[in-house]
Amino acid sequence: MLFALFVGWVCFRLRGPYFALATLAGGEIIRLVATNWESLTEGMVGILLIQSFRSKVPYYYIALGLAALCILVIHTVMRSKWGYYFVSVREDQDAAESLGINTTLYKNISLLISAFFTGMAGAFYMNYMAFIDPHVVFSLHYISIMAILVGIVGGVATHMGPAVGAFIMVGVQETFRSALFGLAPKWVSQGHALVFGLIVIFVILFMANGVVGDWAKIKKHLFRMKA
Repeated sequence: MLFALFVGWVCFRLRGPYFALATLAGGEIIRLVATNWESLTEGMVGILLIQSFRSKVPYYYIALGLAALCILVIHTVMRSKWGYYFVSVREDQDAAESLGINTTLYKNISLLISAFFTGMAGAFYMNYMAFIDPHVVFSLHYISIMAILVGIVGGVATHMGPAVGAFIMVGVQETFRSALFGLAPKWVSQGHALVFGLIVIFVILFMANGVVGDWAKIKKHLFRMKA
C-alpha cells in the first residue's frame, strides 16, 4: 500500500494516454528492477518456498474468504460518502473538482484499497504456487490483460461483475486446458486465447455493460426465447 501511494502520487498527476503510458512504464521499470536486484528477488531464478498446506482445501477456503471480504469491503465503501466521491471522479473529474472534491486524494484512497487486496492475493498466490519470479508477477498478458478481460466480461462499475467475469473466464480457461475434460485432442488445450477473444468481441458488440450490467436485457431475451 505504501508503494501504491508513491505510484499514485506520481501517476495521478497525469490524465488520459499519458496516465496509461506512465502506469505501463512504471510496471516495466519495476520488472527490470526485480529482475536485476538478485540479492532480493533472486532474479529470473525466482524464489522457492515450502507451501503452508499440503492439501488444496485450505487454500480454497482462504481464497474464498479473501474474495468474499473484497466484495464486502467494496460494497460497503461504494455505499459510503467515499463511494459517491469515487463515482463522481469516474464520471467527470473536472465537474467533481468544481464541486470541491479533492480528486487526487480520493483516487489515491481507491488505489490503496485496491493495493491492499492485490497484495493479499499476491501473497496467497506465492504460497499456493510455492514459486514466484518477475516474469510471473509482471507479465502483462498473464495477469494484467486477464484482469481487464474479467472486468469487461463481468461488467465494469458493478459489484459482482469481476466475480462473475472471473467465473466465466477461468471456467473457459480450465475447460480448454483440460482439452474439454479429455474429450478433445491435446492441441485444443491452447485454444482458450481464441475463445477469450471471441467472448470479449461478443460482449463489446452485444453487452457493452457486461453480463452483470446487462443482466436485465439478458433475462428479457431468455424469456422471449422460451416463449
